Amino acid sequence: MTIRGVLFDFSGTLFRLEFTDPGLPHDDESVRVQRIMLSMTAAIGPREPLPIHDHPDWARRDLDPDIHRRVYTEAFRQAGITEALVEPAYRRVLDPVSWTSYPDTEAALRRLHDADVPVAVVSNIAWDIRPIFDQAGITDLVTEFTLSYVEGSMKPDEKLFRVACDRLGVEPADALMIGDSVAADGGAATLGCAVEIVPPIPTGERPDALLSALAKHGL
Repeated sequence: MTIRGVLFDFSGTLFRLEFTDPGLPHDDESVRVQRIMLSMTAAIGPREPLPIHDHPDWARRDLDPDIHRRVYTEAFRQAGITEALVEPAYRRVLDPVSWTSYPDTEAALRRLHDADVPVAVVSNIAWDIRPIFDQAGITDLVTEFTLSYVEGSMKPDEKLFRVACDRLGVEPADALMIGDSVAADGGAATLGCAVEIVPPIPTGERPDALLSALAKHGL
């Protein structure tokens, strides 16, 4: 099988929500805010369940920016976060400085760019993530951004993967999907894409998983 296009997940795959300067008071509540943020952006679902996660809007949060904001801010309130910190906490989720790239993100994207292999970022997300790539100086290494809130569909629905492949000009059978969730990113396999799963662990603990995944497929 010759890979002619590569699809990447965003959160937990190319970048991770990590920050040392959260823009919030450095106290126990700030630490709790950060923990909730990481829990809610986990690919396999929240590690810290709250009542909001049983609300129908939770399942639709990455289809509509307004729903996303409402769900996240309510989650902070349900977790007992002081009202004055709710909006600043939510803004931090969307702030590019809150997102750290994995050590081999740029190298992996550049390897594909130099080999003329087109790349799509396929993400369940409710806002434009391109400023995060701009900040990292790697937007030009991505051919296509296929985002759930724009397309009206969320992984594992095959629509996002099909749209990404079509826009890259490759057949699904000639594409590789690299993500951090079997449940979400594994949906690409229904179209015939090859799939590689990397662990969504802290960036400092995963130095070369992306490069290894590419090498496994001859890239």
